[in-house]
Amino acid sequence: MKVAIIGCGLIGQKRASALGEHSLAVAVDISEKKAARIADICSCGVTCSDWREAVKRPDVDLVVVATTNDLLAPISLAAIREGKHVLVEKPAARSSSEILPLLEAAVKAGVKVKVGFNHRYHPAFRKARQIVDSDVLGPLMFIRGRYGQGGRIGYDREWRAIPEIAGGGELLDQGVHLIDLSRWFLGEFVQVDGFTHTYFWDMPLEDNGFMLLKTASQQVAWLHVSCTEWKNMFSFEIYGKNGKLQVEGLGGSYGVERLCFYRMLPEMGPPETTIWEYPFPDDSWKLEFDAFIESIQNNGSVEGNLQDALAALEIVESIYGGN
Repeated sequence: MKVAIIGCGLIGQKRASALGEHSLAVAVDISEKKAARIADICSCGVTCSDWREAVKRPDVDLVVVATTNDLLAPISLAAIREGKHVLVEKPAARSSSEILPLLEAAVKAGVKVKVGFNHRYHPAFRKARQIVDSDVLGPLMFIRGRYGQGGRIGYDREWRAIPEIAGGGELLDQGVHLIDLSRWFLGEFVQVDGFTHTYFWDMPLEDNGFMLLKTASQQVAWLHVSCTEWKNMFSFEIYGKNGKLQVEGLGGSYGVERLCFYRMLPEMGPPETTIWEYPFPDDSWKLEFDAFIESIQNNGSVEGNLQDALAALEIVESIYGGN
């Protein structure tokens, strides 16, 4: 595959480093310096500042869209209409209404579209998925998830604090990851309750979001996302009738990634405990990209697709509308 990366910030750099045997055809950013940095990572000398030019290039098979939220859907739509496969970063759009044209266009063009839900590809979550699928956890009851970071000086003046660019605050930013993971394990949610508020940052968008999501069989996901965490943290607990799984940390400032399996014994009491730790560098970006390439080559289903993004955005919008 020959790839165009549009948006050469931190996430674009992560995507560039995960291309593996595939080659970068062009790096695109309004900042020539950022585009050149990614071109250097991939030993590619081709850069440009106009994404419209990039999606039309005949030597591009796949477009990675890693821009601000306001440009995710327009660039993806243009690339799809040019017959390119697309990997667009979460949340894929600012609203569900921006997702719908992408779904229609992808079917019409016969291309694959993946949304950047890379958390599904962290090794702790791949192992958790295997354990849940083996049924040793028993029927799932509920999920409790927390995801928080502390921002930085000037955070409330960055693009994520501007409504027309970001589309939403912390609930849309980190919240869609927790929603996607919860849907991945529990399925569709039929009842959505939640609350958002701005407690600390001087911005018109929320810095905390709280969710209570319920399936038709009364399974619940109780989720909290925050950019007032001060010490970055990630915790995701999956409770079954026979035990519990807990994923903690995502590496880096979030701490060592760890999966704990607490298996309930027949006599109950203290559980049998197994712990896996994953101290090596985060390879979720490469695993996600490789899985997407495989779905393209084998014409298979895409894990973490536009339908998943649509479902997450509809939940976010329901909570925004209920505030």
